[in-house]
Order: sequence, then structure tokens, then C-alpha cells
Amino acid sequence: MAEISVFALICAAIGGYLLGSVPFGLVLTRMAGLGDLRQIGSGNIGATNVLRTGRKGLALATLLLDSGKGAIAALAALAAWDHRAALVAGLFAVLGHNFPVWLNMKGGKGVATTLGVLLATSPIVGAAACLTWLGMAWRFQYSSLAALTALAVAPLVALLANDGAYAVVFAVLAILAVVRHRANIERLLAGTEPRVDLKKKFKKKQE
Repeated sequence: MAEISVFALICAAIGGYLLGSVPFGLVLTRMAGLGDLRQIGSGNIGATNVLRTGRKGLALATLLLDSGKGAIAALAALAAWDHRAALVAGLFAVLGHNFPVWLNMKGGKGVATTLGVLLATSPIVGAAACLTWLGMAWRFQYSSLAALTALAVAPLVALLANDGAYAVVFAVLAILAVVRHRANIERLLAGTEPRVDLKKKFKKKQE
């Protein structure tokens, strides 16, 4: 495997961080005249909190953009250098989303951005994580539990589908998710975490 320069990795990290730090949820809600998203619901800048505004379209757009910025950061680094740079760019895109310098390091939880990184760097792992999320959310009706389980599965699948570098980076991303979901984990243990009833929503769509 060809060597990659430290400069290239630094560029990938900086580019990934800057792209990941764009707070699309905050930008979209302000453009829609909904005020400061950080003053609504949980105060989070991600798609779940955007959904609390009642604007499903904005929430979906936030989800796609937050996922997209992780994927684009990784794919751009892959095109410029190689998969190692892509993993670094993806990791720093999630760090940018979670700790954006523009918002005093108070960002989101990084699930959508992480899924974008997984899909871009290893489609097999990304697909496994997405399917795990859907399965867990459908069965247990907890979005946070589904997200944490999906990201925990990622490094295990990477060990089989890719190599150690992927598994290590995906494990770091899973740990970041656990750190950012501390409050959710406490509520899950206390039985007070809000549910997301996908079955009910699916039935309504069919009707």
C-alpha cells in the first residue's frame, strides 16, 4: 500500500471538520422563519429536533444534508487521496457536526453524519447499520437505542468486510455516539426515553 503524507491527512481532517460543522438544521429552520433551533425542544441541531418544529420536510432535508456532508467529506478525500484519508475526513466531519467551532462546540449527536460516512467509505457496513437501525426502531421503538445499536454493529461488520483501519475508525465513531447520547442512555435505563412508533406511522401511510 502506498504511503500517504501527513499533510494529506491534515488536509482531509480540516476539510472534513469544516464541512461537518455546517449546522444545516439551524440554517434551514432560521430560513423558514422558525427562529433559533437551539431554543426548541432538546436544543439539538439535528433532524430529530427539527422534527419537533412540526416541519417534516425540513427534518427530512436536515437528515439528508447532515448525512450528505459526512459522505461528501469522505468521498472527496477518497478522490483526492485514498481510503485512509477518506476515513480521517469522515471522522472529522462527525467531530465537526458534534463540536462545531461556530456554535461554541455545542452541536448535534452525529448519527446521520456517521451513517453518511459509513455508506460512503464502506457501503456494506453502511447498509448493515441502516438495516440494524430500522430493525431496532421497529422492534423496540426507541430511536436512540436503534442508533447506538446500529453504530455498534458497524465496526464488527467492518472486521469482516474491510480491514482493521475501518473497524478502528468506526469503533471511535460508535464511542462518540455513546458519549453524545449519555442523557438518552440514562432515560433508557430509567424507562423515560420517548418512543418512536414506526409501526403506527406505517399503518397510517397505508390507510
